[in-house]
Amino acid sequence: MRLTFPILTLSRGGAQRMLAELTNRLAIIGHEVIILMPNHGIVEYDMKCKVLYSSFSQLSEDDFPYSDVIISNYYTTVPVAQRASEQGKGLHIRLALCYEPTFLPDNNQSFSSYNIARNLFVLSRWQQEIVRINHGIKGRIVPIGVNPDFYNTHRRNTQGKLVVSAIMRKPEGGFSGHREQDYLLQQLNLVKAHHPEIELYLITPPGEYAVSAALQTLLADDRYHVRTPSNDTELCYHYNESDIFVSSSTYDTGSLPGLEAMRCGAALVTVYSGGNLEYGVHGHNCLMSYRHENRLADDIITLIRDKEQRERIALRGESDSLRFTWEKSVQIFQNEMYEIVSRLG
Repeated sequence: MRLTFPILTLSRGGAQRMLAELTNRLAIIGHEVIILMPNHGIVEYDMKCKVLYSSFSQLSEDDFPYSDVIISNYYTTVPVAQRASEQGKGLHIRLALCYEPTFLPDNNQSFSSYNIARNLFVLSRWQQEIVRINHGIKGRIVPIGVNPDFYNTHRRNTQGKLVVSAIMRKPEGGFSGHREQDYLLQQLNLVKAHHPEIELYLITPPGEYAVSAALQTLLADDRYHVRTPSNDTELCYHYNESDIFVSSSTYDTGSLPGLEAMRCGAALVTVYSGGNLEYGVHGHNCLMSYRHENRLADDIITLIRDKEQRERIALRGESDSLRFTWEKSVQIFQNEMYEIVSRLG
């Protein structure tokens, strides 16, 4: 089938990673996949499918080639994809990688975008239920996966100090509030005060670090070591440096970094974010708390002090993560897409 994905950016990030994995793998299994981007679109992944650029900073329905299916994602891609569909350029299906109205600006626009496309893919049961309650649409679940480039290299036993790591994203721009990064740093500082012997690693995309004054100030703080992986090999290395990986996000449909860290053998300490219930079970393969419990630092300290529990949780997390693969995600996506096309096409 010929598939067109209007995508604003493919810079490093969880949502963009899923788009890159799906489009690449759909192309590999035989679909003709076209990514349509505005003229300033950034591509930081190795793409195996065709990328077309508009002549303008905003996509127009005239930019769309004729396809069997158009797959929109972020809410600003939905109206233009629908207009292109109404011009006969393909059946419109939305792949919602987040539920934007509750945590991003312009929620009146993002909320109404869910009334445009009746064919919907979501990432988790939590997201599916939110959309169903608010809009009466039951999205079909396409789960997140883990790239085989992420695996346990078993190098932790050779390290001296215990490493606690977390991902930090650029706070400027208003798109990281749900990550609770001020809370994260506060809790990590509490941990460091109780256990000065541990190392705190903050992992951030190099492109964001280069333009963020807030992230750059962290380099001058001797409590932290800043890591800026430029590719998956380096990111895998930093996950494998981590004895404990921490996530403070309170609102994620998938929460991919926690799952990747589990695959690499790190013990996960996380805040409940909705989508991470797809893979995280408190006390079994992670320690998970609600934000209002204010327990993140306590859970980290628990695993610092209890080596047996830390290693048990890490082992179970790695084992449980194995069922999440991009091959499985692509197969589910394709099957659900075929069913929609056969019913409506």
